[in-house]
Amino acid sequence: MEYRIEQLAQQAGVPVDTIRFYQGRGLLEPPRREGRITWYSEEHLARLRRVRGLQQRGFTLNVIRRFLEGELAGSDEALVEAVTHPSAPGTLTLEELTDASGIATPLLQSLVLAGLLVPAEEGPDGEDRYPAEDVRALSAGLRIVEAGIPLGALVELGAAHARAVEQTARGAVDLFDEHVRKPLLSAGGDPAGTEQELVRQFDELLEASGLLVRHHFERSLLRAARERIEATPA
Repeated sequence: MEYRIEQLAQQAGVPVDTIRFYQGRGLLEPPRREGRITWYSEEHLARLRRVRGLQQRGFTLNVIRRFLEGELAGSDEALVEAVTHPSAPGTLTLEELTDASGIATPLLQSLVLAGLLVPAEEGPDGEDRYPAEDVRALSAGLRIVEAGIPLGALVELGAAHARAVEQTARGAVDLFDEHVRKPLLSAGGDPAGTEQELVRQFDELLEASGLLVRHHFERSLLRAARERIEATPA
């Protein structure tokens, strides 16, 4: 069975422009040409439905391309979905985040530039959306400023911390990929079981890592405060 592009769009339930967009991004193979007429196959329809299904689950087009090209295994889907969508539900635009936090939009934009406010996803309108739980983090930052810490100094310190944490986090993901994910995938077990095990292991390691990081930071903060007190002349 072959389809003209309009027929393919009808079968898949998408606009013709969406098909052309996916082709431009390399998510669909070029159609068969017959003179000036292009024909799409059942394989095109199946892939188009696959792309739409993954996109509706919130996967980015870059991740979808990696699935289609075999760079990510089918067993990775639940893991990628767990990573893509944090446990706390809901996302907000920057304007909505302003309303929820009471912090002016220009200041939020400066936090974005400093790497302290990171979007969780891009909305259907192309506007970045931020986790709703960021409101709690912003409230914590406000408490520090209200205590008398200058905002500029706090943002500068936070940006330095964010850079260090980012580097550590990437190293932790490398370790997980090399010593947990790859051995599980190479074991060749049931895909559904492998998928569940990957998510379980990631959730456990995420919780354990969070406890370790918080424990280390709190100990370091208390030690630095104690040393400052001891060094202060009577």
